[in-house]
Amino acid sequence: MATITLDRPDRLNAFTPKMAGELVDAFDLSDADDSVRGVVVTGRGRAFCAGADLSTGGRTFDLSGVAKQAASGDGPVSRWGIVGEGDHAAPADLGGAVVLRIHRSLKPVIAAVNGPAVGVGLTMTLPMDVRLVVEGAKLGFVFNRRGISIDGAASWFLPRVVGISTALEWVNSGRIFGPEEGHAAGLFRTVYENRDAVVEAAIELVEEIAEHTPAVSTTVSRRLLWDAMAAGGPEEAHRRESLALLRRGQSADAREGVTAFIEKRSPQFPDRVSDSVEVSDPPR
Repeated sequence: MATITLDRPDRLNAFTPKMAGELVDAFDLSDADDSVRGVVVTGRGRAFCAGADLSTGGRTFDLSGVAKQAASGDGPVSRWGIVGEGDHAAPADLGGAVVLRIHRSLKPVIAAVNGPAVGVGLTMTLPMDVRLVVEGAKLGFVFNRRGISIDGAASWFLPRVVGISTALEWVNSGRIFGPEEGHAAGLFRTVYENRDAVVEAAIELVEEIAEHTPAVSTTVSRRLLWDAMAAGGPEEAHRRESLALLRRGQSADAREGVTAFIEKRSPQFPDRVSDSVEVSDPPR
């Protein structure tokens, strides 16, 4: 298991370009390590992430200079580049870059929201597999109240997690809401009484996955589920699943899983994500 901890407690773990790069790098490392069966993301101190760092004041979200840097390849933002073309080109949203990297994770990702999570601090949790939260955490998609618009590909993820009506209410109002409301809407699986309990539950969930499932099956199934969210219909999902089943059914993992079940023992799954053709060439 890997734990990624947002570590700017003096700023309530506010999001910066440096943090964006470090998060992407951390997920690159977790994907490359076969000993990592899942990732827990949490924050140090009393917050998960208070959204964008606003210490630069009223021009925090003015990206005109960033656009020039990204286009020229200069500065730290050049890593993310430009999306779109012509009059519709813009510097890539860093929250979105992080969200898309989490979305592509080869390992399950659990959000242990240990305190306030607003703005990008909340949108970054949307592509995570399961979200757990502590009682009393202040939550909100506050972008409109700051005079901007949503980030982190939330226009795609949020309605799929909580439904379009709730997504529209939360985003349009930009209001702060509590864990209980988030839980009722399906944003969070469970609300816990303290920060330690949230992290402990996230770790236990990763350990349960690692104990009972093979790594390659978890990766393949995670991708099938996410891809089906954007699929043209059940027929396309059926086609992808059929190919995945053909490949998985011939694997050493499948032989071991059935044999261990028949022999009433714990399985020892041998296949690895790092050298799996099923992972490197997923069903399309």
